[in-house]
Amino acid sequence: MNFDADKNIVVGITGASGSIYSKSIIQRLLSLKSCGETISISVVISKNGLDVLRYEIGDEFLENPDLKIYDNNDFYAPFASGSAAPFAMVIAPCSMGTLGRIANGTSDNLISRSADVVLKERKKLILLIRETPLNLIHIENMRKITLAGGIVMPASPSFYMKPQNIEQLVEGISSRIIDLLGFNQNITRWGDF
Repeated sequence: MNFDADKNIVVGITGASGSIYSKSIIQRLLSLKSCGETISISVVISKNGLDVLRYEIGDEFLENPDLKIYDNNDFYAPFASGSAAPFAMVIAPCSMGTLGRIANGTSDNLISRSADVVLKERKKLILLIRETPLNLIHIENMRKITLAGGIVMPASPSFYMKPQNIEQLVEGISSRIIDLLGFNQNITRWGDF
């Protein structure tokens, strides 16, 4: 994988519920790649993330040759270093434990280390949080991430597009993330209906 030629997007998957979001984001990124975007897609899954993913939706969608899968303890992954910082990182779903480790600079696994690299190199970090209700510790950690340059995005779907099923609700969120990454996409937007 050539990190200089491609925009490397890292997708982190943690143990929070909401694996359907990571699947939708990865599928959208793969679609962009197949349409000619020069991106590479790296995926890092925590142990709990893999357990939850398999329970909620299955992991067959990860069996794609265009995905590079990294173990969450692999600190030799290129994007664990600022010299090979990724173009952007999305953690979806992002558990409150992962958010807390990132907010407080605890790089004890590849997901938190990569997020730390993204922040220190002033790249784009998007955390799709999946928790409700929130306590003050969660809110303070979100504040820290925001002040450090990260984007905290609650998995709060909109309803003005009149979604007909769960997949359409999820697509609304994953479309917003693709927008935040800076990629053009042909989607219905507010005012198009």
